[in-house]
Parts: sequence; C-alpha cells; structure tokens
Amino acid sequence: MRSLITGVFLLLILISSTSLGQEITIEKIWKNYEFYAKGVDGFKSMKDGEYYTKPSEDLSIRKYKISDPNDKGSVLVDGTLLHYKGKQLQYDDYEFNSDETKILFMCDVESIYRRSYAASYYLFDIASKKLSALDEEHAPQTLAEYSPDGKLVSYIHGNDLFVKNVVTGEIKKLTQDGKKNKIINGTTDWVYEEEFAITKAYGWSPDSKTIAFLKFNEKEVKEFSLSFYGSLYPENYKYKYPKAGEDNSVVTAHFVNVKSGKISKLDLGKYEYIPRINWSSTENKLILQTLNRHQNHLKYHLVDFSLKKPSTTVFFEEKSNSYVEIDDNLMLLKDGKSLIRTSETSGFNHIYKVGFDGKSQQLTSGNWDVMEFLGLDEEIGSIFYSAASNGPLNKIIYKLNLKTGASARLTDESGWSEAEFTNGFKYFVHSYSTANTPTTHVLRNAKGELVAELEVNQELKEKLSGYKLSPKEFIQINANGVELNASIIKPHNFDATKKYPVYVTVYGGPGSNEVKNAWDGNDYMYHQLLAQKGYIVFSVDPRGTMYRGAEFKKCTYLQLGKLEIEDVLNSCKELQKLPYVDATRFGIMGWSYGGYMASLGITKGADIFKMAIAVAPVTNWRYYDNIYTERFMRTPQENQNGYDLNSPINYVQQMKGKYLLIHGSADDNVHYQNALEMVNALVKANKQFDMFIYPNRNHGIYGGNTRNHLFQMMLDYIVLNL
Repeated sequence: MRSLITGVFLLLILISSTSLGQEITIEKIWKNYEFYAKGVDGFKSMKDGEYYTKPSEDLSIRKYKISDPNDKGSVLVDGTLLHYKGKQLQYDDYEFNSDETKILFMCDVESIYRRSYAASYYLFDIASKKLSALDEEHAPQTLAEYSPDGKLVSYIHGNDLFVKNVVTGEIKKLTQDGKKNKIINGTTDWVYEEEFAITKAYGWSPDSKTIAFLKFNEKEVKEFSLSFYGSLYPENYKYKYPKAGEDNSVVTAHFVNVKSGKISKLDLGKYEYIPRINWSSTENKLILQTLNRHQNHLKYHLVDFSLKKPSTTVFFEEKSNSYVEIDDNLMLLKDGKSLIRTSETSGFNHIYKVGFDGKSQQLTSGNWDVMEFLGLDEEIGSIFYSAASNGPLNKIIYKLNLKTGASARLTDESGWSEAEFTNGFKYFVHSYSTANTPTTHVLRNAKGELVAELEVNQELKEKLSGYKLSPKEFIQINANGVELNASIIKPHNFDATKKYPVYVTVYGGPGSNEVKNAWDGNDYMYHQLLAQKGYIVFSVDPRGTMYRGAEFKKCTYLQLGKLEIEDVLNSCKELQKLPYVDATRFGIMGWSYGGYMASLGITKGADIFKMAIAVAPVTNWRYYDNIYTERFMRTPQENQNGYDLNSPINYVQQMKGKYLLIHGSADDNVHYQNALEMVNALVKANKQFDMFIYPNRNHGIYGGNTRNHLFQMMLDYIVLNL
C-alpha cells in the first residue's frame, strides 16, 4: 500500500512538472548562462562598404562579401603569421589603418574602470606580413590608433601622449608631465569617464600634422581609498574622486605639432568642463564643447587650423533652466561650415543643423524624442537615427533626407531596434528584439530591406519553448494623476481569484528607462523564475525617466528621489486595489540608483513595503560624484534641503519591514561608504537589518561565482520574507 501511494505521488509530481515545463534555476541563469543570447561580435565593415572581416577560430582574419550570405570568405591575414617571439598572438580586437594595408591588434586587455583599460598593441603589415610590438618599453598602453595618413600610431602610456612612426620605428613622447593622480594627458579622469562617458581625450587633425588633446590637473581633487583583501595586510588603492560640491580637475585644451613637438594651449575663456573634443573629417577644424559648473550653459568653440595662427571663436551657445544634455549626437559636415546635433530646446529632443556662423535650423519635429545618431551619408544627403516616435517603449530606426526634411522608417514600429551601419551606408546590421523574444541580428540594405540573417538565436528560442514562461505585459498606470509606463509579469498558471505577492523591480534614475519592449536577457529569466514561484513582477518608470520630453525628464531637478519614490509608491497603491494582489506582501529591489529607490521605499514607503533589497545604493547624494549629482541637484552648499530631504538615511526611523543591504567593498563608483553610513543611521535608530558585503567587487558585483551567489541569496531572501 505504501509503495502504491509513493508511486501515485511521484506520478503527480511528474504531471505537475510537465504542465509547468522545465524549471528555471539560479544556476541555469547565472552559473551556466544557459539563456545567453548570441550576437555578431567581430563583424567589421571594410572601407568600400561591400566587404566585412571577421576572425575565425584559428585567429585568421577572413574577408566576406556583405551582400552574399553564402560567401565562405577568403583569408586576409593567416593566423599562423600572428606569432611574436614564438607565441601565438591572442588578440581581443583589431583595427585597420585608413587604406587597410596595416592592422593594429589589441591584446591582453585589462579593465581599469567602467570604460578605461590597459592593453598591449601589435602592428601588422599585410603586404610584408611583418608583426611587431607597438612599444615594449612603454607598456601597457591605451587608446592607440593610426593617424589618418597611416604613417603614425598615437597612444597613451603613464598619462602621457606618444606617437610611433610605423616606417622608421621612431617613438616620440609628446607630453612630459604625466603622473598618476597628478596630471593626465590625452585621456580622462575618473569622473569624466563615468559621467561624460569618454576616455579618449585626444584626436588627430585630418592632415595628420596636429593632435589636439585635453590635460587634466588633478592635484586639488581629493583622493578616495579602496581596500583590497586577500593578503595578510590589505592593499590600498587611491584615486581621485570629486564628490558633490568638491574640487574638480582643472581641464585645459592643447594642441601639439607632431613634427616639431611644440605644444600650444587654447584659450577657451571661462568654463568648468570640456566634455567633448571633435575634429572635422575633412577640414582642419576642431570643435570643443565647454560647460559651466551647473551644466546649464553649453558653448561650442571652433578652432580653425587652416589659418597661420589658429583662432578660437564661440559660434553657438545653449542655455537651460535646469541642465543641458551632453551626448554623442554630433556630426561635422564635410562642407567645413556646419554640424548636425540634437537639442531639447523645443521640449523634445530633435535634430538641428548648426552653422559655424551660429545659425540653427530644426530638421525633425514632433512630440517625441530622437534617441541617437547612427550615421551620416553626405553623398545621398541622409542622416540615420533612432527615435521613440511610437512612445518610450519602442526604438525605431529612420533615415532623414536633409534636402526634403522627410523621414523614412526603416524598421518596425514596435520592439527595440539597434543599427550598426557599414562604411558607405549601403547596409546595416539590424539587431531586433521584443520584451518576450530574444534578439535577432540581420543584415539590411539602406532601404531597410532584408539581405541576410546573421544570428537569429534559434537555439535559445527553442530552449525557451521548453519552459512555461509568463509574458511580460505593458500597462499604463495612473499614479495620483501621473500617467506612467509600467510592465507586469504574472505568476505561472495565474488565477484571478487568488491573491499574489508583488515584487517591484526599479531603477528610476534620471534619463534611464527600465520599461521597454526589449529582450532583458538574464534579468528577464530571473523575473520568470519569480513568476514561477508565484510572484507578480512589476516595474514602473517614474518621472525623471526618458523619451517623454524634457519636461517629464527634468521635473525632478533639484530634488532627486522625491517625485520618483512618490510615483513608485502611488503605483503600488493602485496595484493594491486589484482583487488578485495581496496588499500586505509588497517587496522592492533595485541596484545603484535603484538601490537608492529601494532604500527610500522601505523607509518613506514603510506602510507599503514588507521587504526591500538594496544593491550598491547611493544613500546620500553628498557621497556621490559631482558631475552627475550637481547636474541634477547643484551643489550641497546651494541645495542643502534637496540633498537632505530625499536621503533614506534621514528616514530610517520609519522602517518597519525587512531590509537587505548589499555592496561590493571595492566599488569605485558608488562607494561602500554609502552602505556604512546607512548602517550607522540604522544602528542609531535601533533598526535591525540584514547586510552582505562582497570583498574586492566593484559596482557590477561579478566575477567567478559571484553573480550566482548574489542572485541565489536574493531569491532566498525574497522567498523567506515576501
């Protein structure tokens, strides 16, 4: 009798398991990476726009015809030739010179911060088949590139700018004062890298005679120390990190005559930041952008090197009551008289043509935002760009005719599209996904017509079909009179007569959207796992997020956190009204800015949230860097209430629920200091909480088994407390 009961029980488990499909686990997601979507890495368009190159498994570089999907490729560089001092060259990336006769290989790449790196570079001459090291004496290097004429290679080592003559092998050190934590030439300091998204702070003139570069004097910037554990005594790493209200690097613009080595300084008047430096592609004209400390007054400076003595003039300015965005939506036209840029001055982000005479012409219009520039084909007079013309959930690719002003849509109106154009703009790699469909990569011509499939991720799609997944749905929610975009994933085998707990995942930072019709990879599968365990997964984009115009995005100015958490709390109150929602079981989780929101949720929203998980949170904006924080808040000296009234540290006494605080001890971005100050406040208020620190991990908290451990811990915490 006992064996019969056991057999029936096992059969019921088997039937139940089959009806649910396969089980998602943390290990499948974050250890085995079973749901990883493939891309088309290594696809490099050649100069003619008809061919591309790609490395093969034997490290040879093969050449393929773009329009022929059946082309098996021909060997351009035999991998057996890539040996240096008896060792096979294991390269991470490569770049051609302008006439594609030489290749610069980048090897042994080591990350420094989010975008910066150190590497070993090697030069290869295709005709002679000669391979040589760029500079073994001054190694490693970063940001190496060929001059436009292909005769020289420039690079940075030890915060100084170098050039090497590829014919003679002569190496010339152009700057002499580079020193760690003191002077930087040609690359950027930490805060520029993180907040202006640039590391390359130099560029070649089109005639290859001049290099313009930025110099960072960090001497007055305060140092921050990170401790790395593993030895008997921890290793201390010091770097310059300007917090809100503190001194910045003094940044100046210079140019050097490569032949003579003479360096000259450019006079740009009064400014705080130089966030961008761009040469014209054909004319020896340089564009420098400067910003004031409040980042609400942008100037465009033109430096004309065709004159005997280069002159500097301000030809365009833009001001804002809040802040002016800095991005890479800038293209200099070959006429040497104008450029294309985007601006929010109309209320939405649109494309403008600006002449060096200061005259501006708006090229796109409407109650929607242009997202980014993708390319400029001056031969046919077209700009390729992406836009949120069908709302912020979708990203669509367009081609704008500069003569007629008409835009043609090249991709579908729904879903999320990315485009990478080949040289000559005859084709583009179109990467497309939706919230519930992994990314497909195809090749299209300039009209948007399909040429070939590159990677459709069929294997992943078939794998996902073996799981019973709950579709992510998009909804609009009225949060106390504010219409917000949100997404919801309901539990497997959802039954509207039952009540379910709600897991809220949030970011909420200015200009950053979470609710979009795009494949979200491992995070999507993690949320499916939660749905599999009976949770409703909810996300909302509060005020301050993007692609709904400048007013919606900038309304959080001077009060980061206030309106955002109000919108999250009011959204949750609306969900609590639903008959299938358990109003007593709401939890919130976020990372970075999202961790800040989760910390506000469990304090300011103590009556709503039963549980919160905050990963690497900012807990007081006084502890964060000045470029980001002051863009939205000005300085603590000017806006004391804005900083203090929206800091979760000042609301810990309201906390009632369970709070898990997670941080990496070597977080160079949001310092571990934030977590420790939150701990001090919680202890002072006599509030119990949970905490986990990952030693030597940075803001991303990854490496080895780290992500697998982190997400298993969070899952266990959710199941136990929600």
